[in-house]
Amino acid sequence: MRSSAKPNSGSLAKRLAAGLGLLLALSLGQAQAATKPNILWIVGENFSLDLACYGQKNVSTPNLDRLAREGTRYTKVYSTSPVCAPSRSALMTGWYATTTDMHHMRSHRSDGFRLPAGVRPITHLLRDAGYHTANITHIGEREVGTGKLDLNFAKEGPVYAGRDWADLKKKQPFFAQINMPEAEYDIYDRKSAEKPRVKWVGEEWHPKVATPENVTPPPYYPDHKITREEWARYLNSVTGTDVRIGWILDQLRKDGLSENTIVIFFADNGRLDARGIHWCWDSGLHVPMIIRWPKNFPGPSQVSAGRVDEQVLSLLDLSATTLWMAGVPKPFGMQSRVFLGANAEPARTYAFAARDRIDETEVRLRSVHDERYHYIRNYTPGAGFPTLNRYKEKCFLVKPLMRRLHAQGKLTGPAADLMEPFPYEMLYDTQADPHEIRNLAANQTPAHQAALKRLRAALDTWMISTQDRGHIPEPREVVTPFTKEMHDWFGTPDWVRE
Repeated sequence: MRSSAKPNSGSLAKRLAAGLGLLLALSLGQAQAATKPNILWIVGENFSLDLACYGQKNVSTPNLDRLAREGTRYTKVYSTSPVCAPSRSALMTGWYATTTDMHHMRSHRSDGFRLPAGVRPITHLLRDAGYHTANITHIGEREVGTGKLDLNFAKEGPVYAGRDWADLKKKQPFFAQINMPEAEYDIYDRKSAEKPRVKWVGEEWHPKVATPENVTPPPYYPDHKITREEWARYLNSVTGTDVRIGWILDQLRKDGLSENTIVIFFADNGRLDARGIHWCWDSGLHVPMIIRWPKNFPGPSQVSAGRVDEQVLSLLDLSATTLWMAGVPKPFGMQSRVFLGANAEPARTYAFAARDRIDETEVRLRSVHDERYHYIRNYTPGAGFPTLNRYKEKCFLVKPLMRRLHAQGKLTGPAADLMEPFPYEMLYDTQADPHEIRNLAANQTPAHQAALKRLRAALDTWMISTQDRGHIPEPREVVTPFTKEMHDWFGTPDWVRE
């Protein structure tokens, strides 16, 4: 018998409305994902231009080399700081750390510091524009990143919304960061003071492309067994990084994300070696950067397969440029510059950098690059490469080696020069002297003197215009605990008398 009950027209209308709403939401979500590219930052920890595509020997970097062939490789990118926390703090805000008071290493972790008015992490700006943000550590069971942020601000709320790779496919558009475990020392068990040598992350499995027998360390180091061993370990960490990046790029393809994702590889600061990280030479500031544009989005004229870009860039400029990629307007006053697109900002003539307190070591340096010359100013009389830093004494075996050889009178040439205190001014012709071992500040050649005057003036102008806070001393109650912390982690060398 057929039922005489009539359908409930109200409930039917509600179901139809809900269905239409779902379809509309899905279509809007798809449209949003289709009109906004995903953005992936792959961040190399402590790298200089030590990839095969930049000409480095005794490394194997097929994945990064392929990325460079498919995108644009940049040759003159300089970090704003030779150490991670100030560099990353600047990168995540688009403001110089010397302007925002984030220029000391690991400052403002536990006090009431807030970012200045108008300064926000770029991940928050991207989130407001509809982007899912993630700081990725694993793809399945494989570790691909550390989840490291190392920022000098802690009171702004979560920087990223998640860390799960599996979320990326269903939460587009996304902005994701993957911070490479290499190149880094395995210091995080905080027992390094008890160890004869601190291991490199991943050194047990890194392909051994570099060996002590086939490497040539930079000329500012002595030719010694320890130097060659450590240089080989660093280069093998570069090869190990490329292996992990291969996993990432393969997974992008497997998940159907490659053609919708802008991939950017860069390093936070320069090389992990004794004269690299912490110091304002090129070895501490000059970083690689590669940008590959996806097929499903029209790219800017400045990015194309196999292009090599030699303009002077500050790593800071990646902040505003990433926002531009996402269609997010650059906030008023942001010091970062957009370097891509039809409305790219004027190219830089100079790239600036600063180093202030790192751990317990208070040394103030300022740096400026143009396309050829590099000028460094030292505000800490008596400071130099041998200045005590417990982390460097313990982790960088070359440093105590050089100290011992110097005391024995066995260092000569650039290695011996490196043990002398810094002068007030250093000027290097980076084209003729890529290792920066010949200080030209007193050289009377007209071209060198003209460069010296020009870069002096540029640095002075930058420090004033950006309100560089480096001349303001930190309170002693802030600095003092770092000495104990570094002693507990790494010990204190026998030659130190405190």
